[in-house]
Amino acid sequence: MPQNVTQKILAAHLVSGELKAGSPIAIRIDQTLTQDATGTMAYLQFEALGLPRVRTELSVSYVDHNMLQSGFENADDHRFLQSFAARHGIHFSRPGNGICHQVHLERFSGPGKTLLGSDSHTPTSGGAGMLAIGAGGLDIALAMGGLPFNLNMPQVIGVRLAGRLQPFVSAKDIILEVLRRKTVKGGVGRVFEYFGPGVATLSVPARSTITNMGAELGATTSVFPSDAVTLDYLRAQGREEDWSEWTADPGAAYDEILEIDLDTLEPLIACPHSPDNVRPVREVAGTPVAQVAIGSCTNSSYTDLMTVAGMLDGRMVAEGVSLGISPGSRQVMEMVTRDGGLLKFIAAGARILESACGPCIGMGFAPPSEGVSIRSFNRNFYGRSGTKTAAVYLASPETCAACALTGVITDPRDLEISEVPVSLPDSFLVDDRMVIPPAEEPEKVEILRGPNIAKLPASRAPDAEIRGPVLIRLGDDITTDHIMPAGAKVLPLRSNLPAISEYVFHVVDESFPGRAREAGGGFIVAGHNYGQGSSREHAALAPRYLGVRAVLVQSFARIHLANLVNFGILPLAFADASDYGRIDAGDELSVDISQLALGKTLTVQNHTRNLGFEVHPQLASSRDLELILKGGALPWASEQLEKMA
Repeated sequence: MPQNVTQKILAAHLVSGELKAGSPIAIRIDQTLTQDATGTMAYLQFEALGLPRVRTELSVSYVDHNMLQSGFENADDHRFLQSFAARHGIHFSRPGNGICHQVHLERFSGPGKTLLGSDSHTPTSGGAGMLAIGAGGLDIALAMGGLPFNLNMPQVIGVRLAGRLQPFVSAKDIILEVLRRKTVKGGVGRVFEYFGPGVATLSVPARSTITNMGAELGATTSVFPSDAVTLDYLRAQGREEDWSEWTADPGAAYDEILEIDLDTLEPLIACPHSPDNVRPVREVAGTPVAQVAIGSCTNSSYTDLMTVAGMLDGRMVAEGVSLGISPGSRQVMEMVTRDGGLLKFIAAGARILESACGPCIGMGFAPPSEGVSIRSFNRNFYGRSGTKTAAVYLASPETCAACALTGVITDPRDLEISEVPVSLPDSFLVDDRMVIPPAEEPEKVEILRGPNIAKLPASRAPDAEIRGPVLIRLGDDITTDHIMPAGAKVLPLRSNLPAISEYVFHVVDESFPGRAREAGGGFIVAGHNYGQGSSREHAALAPRYLGVRAVLVQSFARIHLANLVNFGILPLAFADASDYGRIDAGDELSVDISQLALGKTLTVQNHTRNLGFEVHPQLASSRDLELILKGGALPWASEQLEKMA
């Protein structure tokens, strides 16, 4: 039977299950990546498994998030990560080497391989024909331990691209069009696979922009075929031997097909405060702009930045606009400098930021109060930029450059500038000295631990009845930024669970941690798509630390649902969505889980209102059930490894 690319890669890595949409499957993981905001906890969890070395083909630890060293915490954690990597068989990408997704695409992506990363934008490497999936840190720890990754077999949505992009329209506009049509909820339980004649017109960096921001659809991942374009890219990176062809068979089927005509696509922009609030740039043109930020793991490639450099050449950033540019990697920074781009940035009045995530996660370069910030990033959630009153828009580098030059939102086609065609170089500057391989004598390596690294709390099986108040009642599309904010103040505490737990729901209700402790835990209630956005497992781990044992919603986002199960928090969905309206914050709830079983509904009692309603435990497999009953994935994994031994 003809197969698409997704099915081929999954079939080649299938450990258990059937490739039938919605069925539980387990797949072998070839590579893992972590970044420093998630890595410290992931490695503490791997350490708890008691294994001396990772069991993957390749695991890489990147430092790209917590670069602002205003105290000892980040620097200490970076030392921990480097020493841990050396001892346990992990490659270490030093601070300054670049953003994990950009560097991994350049130096380690492998067509037809699987990659699991503790960052939701891991699908970036899907631009090189890799099945790259974002997950919580505990899932990465288990994969490094040699255990398969468990998920439900996703539907495969085929996105057929026809035609060719017109001047000043780019790959960012393609993924914004997909988001406009499918929304941030439209990718749950799905893989987006791109095919059609338009695919051959897109470079690997352009493809990776699309797969990167596909995370905002809530998708499991996104993938392009590995073809002649992929071969050219890997050859230019000096990695031709890593190439293999992965294309869909003639007649391969998709669960749904989305058609996009590149010839007619126009510049698009995502308005505040959601990546799917997409409109044509011309419809919001003229809006005054205070800040422009170009970079992030979505749009910081050589071609992106040299295109911007060409648009800025000989011109000055508009008065009142602050322009910041973040190269995606050391390789990009060196090549843009060599080819004259850096001088053009500086001459135009841009601020050059380091090769890191930076403003995308609220780590510096925050907009002014009530200021409009146009960013080539992937997320514009409320408060994520570091300024609650800011209005953040997402657009292509070309649109960002146009806004920086005019001081208002501007369709780049309206500038009196000729198109700036930038081709990929025949060869990239390759210098891997900032990637440190594991120690040859790991037993001699001392793991360095700073005082901010706290011990993991012990896992505990749940009681037969979960009872407590509704600690908070929320609406739809609650992101992990709402639950566990990032930023320069909070992220340095990621390895100190007691400290970071003080910031749970900080942007929504600062009183939540105190109320949760006083009540001895309780329930969280929310609407649809709860937990969208970043993969940060602290959005599950910190509420669990505060005593939350169940979350009751209308629907969950994929990664956060998995994180809840991993940490023993029971995920429940209303059997009747209207029951959401029959609960208020402060209501006393209980649920008997002594008879918890797959496919069986439970009854939640609302003692305050003297009523009950049915809920569906969101457990996809016997493994999920076992994790909940044991109190989380770590005790379960330890048992599995003992059996394997």
